[in-house]
Amino acid sequence: MKPLRLDISHLRAGYAAGRFSPPEIIAAAYDRIEQCAGQPIWIHLVPRSEALAAAERLQQRYGDGPKPPLYGLPFAVKDNIDVAGLPTTAGCPDFAYVAKASAPAVDLLLSAGAILIGKTNLDQFATGLVGVRSPYGICHSVFDPDFISGGSSAGSAVAVAAGLVSFAFGTDTAGSGRVPAAFNNIVGWKPTRGLVSARGVVPACRSLDCVSVFSQSCFDAHAVAQVISRFDPDDPFARAAAPPPPAPPPRFRFGVPTAETRKFFGDPDTPALFERAIERLRELGGTPVEIDLRPFCDVAQLLYSGPWVAERLAAIRPFFRSHPQSLHPVTAQIIGAADHYTAADAFEGMYRLEELRRITDAEWSKIDVLVLPTAGTTYRISEVLADPIQLNSNLGYYTNFVNLLDLCGVAVPAGFDSRGLPFGISFLGRAFADNDVLGLAARFHRRAGGRTGATDVDIADLPEPGPTPRSGRVDLAVVGAHLSGQPLNHQLTDRRATLVRTTRTAPRYRLYALSSTTPAKPGLVRDPGSGQGSIEVEVWSLDPAEFGSFVAAVPPPLAIGTLELEDGSLVKGFICEGFATKEAREITAFGGWRRYLGSQSASLGASADALRGHAPPS
Repeated sequence: MKPLRLDISHLRAGYAAGRFSPPEIIAAAYDRIEQCAGQPIWIHLVPRSEALAAAERLQQRYGDGPKPPLYGLPFAVKDNIDVAGLPTTAGCPDFAYVAKASAPAVDLLLSAGAILIGKTNLDQFATGLVGVRSPYGICHSVFDPDFISGGSSAGSAVAVAAGLVSFAFGTDTAGSGRVPAAFNNIVGWKPTRGLVSARGVVPACRSLDCVSVFSQSCFDAHAVAQVISRFDPDDPFARAAAPPPPAPPPRFRFGVPTAETRKFFGDPDTPALFERAIERLRELGGTPVEIDLRPFCDVAQLLYSGPWVAERLAAIRPFFRSHPQSLHPVTAQIIGAADHYTAADAFEGMYRLEELRRITDAEWSKIDVLVLPTAGTTYRISEVLADPIQLNSNLGYYTNFVNLLDLCGVAVPAGFDSRGLPFGISFLGRAFADNDVLGLAARFHRRAGGRTGATDVDIADLPEPGPTPRSGRVDLAVVGAHLSGQPLNHQLTDRRATLVRTTRTAPRYRLYALSSTTPAKPGLVRDPGSGQGSIEVEVWSLDPAEFGSFVAAVPPPLAIGTLELEDGSLVKGFICEGFATKEAREITAFGGWRRYLGSQSASLGASADALRGHAPPS
């Protein structure tokens, strides 16, 4: 199969440099999809001609100008999420309807330049962690066709792991955005409940459901999160982003289950793989803290062995009553159990949840983040078909409590077992700690190493997500005299600015050494048609008030505008008025102010040596 890299950083860089175009990438993706026809990934595949037409319109619209953050990225959507004009089946043909409007999360992707490829297979009505409960076929692991892909977001995870799309939407109520990630060697981000709009999603448990993201890396998940984390006033369960809890410090504490609460269900390899993950976290500065997982497990029991099962019935009750023969037998068995619960049971379940929340809060007071196996083991398809309820329950041991306790989570790869099947761990944080958890998970993923999904892309070749400004701070890119160690850097540090990262601009700029400036300064000018190399910048974070005072002190011909970075993100930064470059020396070829200054120092040193060589002896 021809290699095709669809990770976000690779596509952004390639588009910016003109190495390929959106129509070329979409055509290559469809070629690869045709080679994977044996997997029942798709319930509805957008016709190739329509996807190519969307790519061509996108290219014509943006041309050589600034690109939206997800420009030209192919993506997939789990088929319990609405896309205007396409059928939504939720894995049940008799339930299907054509959506009149797209889910807001899908609209945000399309507005950001992403290109829809299709809608993916799932456990019917998003009920299951196995991926075998679908009349459209059984998805399997990308590493072994005898083993399950995980569910319910089976098709979305397989599409990402097989390198057919850059990222995909799943949903997560009990672990459906995390277990398939573990079984296919990819990243699964389950956001804080309500952070991403769940309007336009066929509910499983409406009060718990989350739209989730599958991707090759935490960087890619973060890039999508930046687009879709928008408050939706029309979603009654939406929540405006709140200030996050304190970020894990450099020397962080991570919770792990006590020995008696760890379960691997007889798997001979996963206990050692989890221990190796703990050691890697030690190497990253973490200290493991054993916690009692029993109250978390008691919460998990409320989801499938408690009154929350009734919420699954509430989601589809008219259809369930009128079309009982249309449901998969296991799905019907699970949802049908809701008839055993009363309204009084629901209130008692709520009371019990709050009691357990207080107990788990005591465990959280000891740690900064909770680290668990995503699943203790995996199973063959034949094993799950023979024992569908118990084995599914085993897979949810480490996942079923997460949404009930209002946690966010990221599942990342953590090695392979002796059969060549992937193992994964999950980083769990308190509500609205998504960015910090993604950042820590990214560091671990890089330390664990290896390829992403079943592709040839090595995680070491992919960037980590940069820190997101906290509490409304402003990111500012500096290019010259304000860089670290340069004469005006104090204007940032005096304002308590913090260095976020060193990176480069998109290849759309020219850099000039301005004349008659004290201290010496460069001028950065946008030139969309230049095709020049990108320019080194530092990104600093400032309080908005301090940013305002900084901008007020910027002298002409410099100004603060908006810069495009090499990863496609936009930040505030220094730009220069064009007139000032007419008598300036262009230094774009140096790639940055520091390298230019270094060349000047070297030249002066060489001149001094030459003079000393011709001087008369003393």
